[in-house]
Amino acid sequence: MSNDKLKRLITPLSFGEGLGVRKILIKMNTKKLYIYLVLLVCSVGFAQQKKVQTSVDSTRIKIGSQFVLSLKTTVDTLANVQFPEQKMFGSFEVLESFKTDTVLQKANYILTKKYGLTQWDSGKYVVPKLTILINNQPHFSDSLLVEVTNVKVDTLKQKMFDIKPIIEAKGPMGSWWKYVLIFLAIIGLFVLGYFIYKKYFAKEKETEIVYKTPFEKATVLLTQLDKKKLVEKDEVKTYYSELTNITRTYIEEVIEIPAMESTSGELIAALKETIINKKMKVKREVYDNFKKVLQKADLVKFAKSKPSEFEIVEDRKIIETVISTIETAIPKTDEEILINENEEVIKQKIVKEQKNKKVLYSILAVVIALLLTLAIFIGVKGYSFVKDNILGHPSKELLEGEWITSEYGNPSVKISTPKVLERMDAEQVMPKEAFAIIKEMQMFHYGALLDNFHIGLNTMKYKGEAKVDYSLAIDGMIKAWEAQGLKNILVKQEEFTTPQGAKGQRATGSLTKTNPINKKDERSNFEILLFNQQNGLQQLIILYNEDDTYAKQIKEKVLESVELNLQAQ
Repeated sequence: MSNDKLKRLITPLSFGEGLGVRKILIKMNTKKLYIYLVLLVCSVGFAQQKKVQTSVDSTRIKIGSQFVLSLKTTVDTLANVQFPEQKMFGSFEVLESFKTDTVLQKANYILTKKYGLTQWDSGKYVVPKLTILINNQPHFSDSLLVEVTNVKVDTLKQKMFDIKPIIEAKGPMGSWWKYVLIFLAIIGLFVLGYFIYKKYFAKEKETEIVYKTPFEKATVLLTQLDKKKLVEKDEVKTYYSELTNITRTYIEEVIEIPAMESTSGELIAALKETIINKKMKVKREVYDNFKKVLQKADLVKFAKSKPSEFEIVEDRKIIETVISTIETAIPKTDEEILINENEEVIKQKIVKEQKNKKVLYSILAVVIALLLTLAIFIGVKGYSFVKDNILGHPSKELLEGEWITSEYGNPSVKISTPKVLERMDAEQVMPKEAFAIIKEMQMFHYGALLDNFHIGLNTMKYKGEAKVDYSLAIDGMIKAWEAQGLKNILVKQEEFTTPQGAKGQRATGSLTKTNPINKKDERSNFEILLFNQQNGLQQLIILYNEDDTYAKQIKEKVLESVELNLQAQ
């Protein structure tokens, strides 16, 4: 059959038009009709066997809006599927690649992969065919058309606003975690300091213990024996063994008898003989008690005897008495006495050095803790915040201090300032010629022109009727500043109205001044307010460093507080 005949056959069948079907049945025999019906069903079946289904949640979006592209495929449970992972799908940017959704249906998996796409320019764009690998065999998605439209802005109906100032963004968790981090860092630092102390100081202390005399050695060993708490651990045999060995070692070293190799009886006999020969003043009860302790120790070691806790404590005291008594009774030469005195001096020196080291390490640990805390604060809050809040900032102290509201001059000006303005003698400042037209003049100020922050308030009344030219007044002030060493003065003039409705002139600008301390040039800003009322002039001057944010806030606060007496106007 020709292609035209096939088209005429398929078209009515596709749309289910009954009339076309009846005409075909009339014109064609049954055999040919079966053949074409099989071809038609096969073609439909082939289309339904497409591995990847493609869809979007919207075919029309605004510029920058996101739409979702979905790729869906059904595979067996052993299939390996790889969806595309690219930053761009044709002209569309991939904003987000969602996790693959997996649904088990009988023996197959239904896999759905979604992508968030957008386009930043208006127009009609095609999502291209994408390659999906199923068991390393390429399969393709359908291409789809998506229209991107402009966002209409009606400037006649939509009110326009100024750009908002920069505001510090706070995360959803707030800033509490910063302080937790600081706290943990400080704790960690102290732990580090402790380990440093244990490693270098405590260890050093142990290595510096040199037994200068047998008595010192015995005393230290007895103390260490107590710290072992062998009796509490029910190791009484070990306790008595070490207790008697400490005593035997001491006797052997100071009296020079083989105490470690002798039996208890032999040791007592040799001790008595030595005491008599060297004319040592030792009471009989001392070595009698020592003999009892040695005998009890033999019973504990060989007969498994277990003395009471009271007896153990008493035996410990007896041993200490025996050692101290023998140490005192041994006759010493002048040379030995001198050596002992030197050793005592050296010992005190060592103790003092150890104490000094301990203090030094403690100070060092505190300094390190402070430096680390400071570094963390700088990292979290910034250097300027730490410098201003910890080291201090003069302008910040002025801003956050107690402000004073007062009236100055005549005609009066009511303003709020961080400090009370001091009165100046106008006759010493102004030339005498000026008072030919000035009836009264009052001057007030805080700080000087070359300081970080300066406020000047001047009021005057004229003798006769006078018309004030604001521009001339500002020019005169600029020339006066230049005469005092200020330079590179830039000024801008504009009208100004106080919150109460008083109108005047405002001059703003910047200038360069020389710091009197470091002799370096600094850039400063200034504000000048001029008001003409009651046949007089009121003048407010504020001068501050350009990079001083706190001074700028002070200036704004002062200007907002300006009030004039309008009743006489």
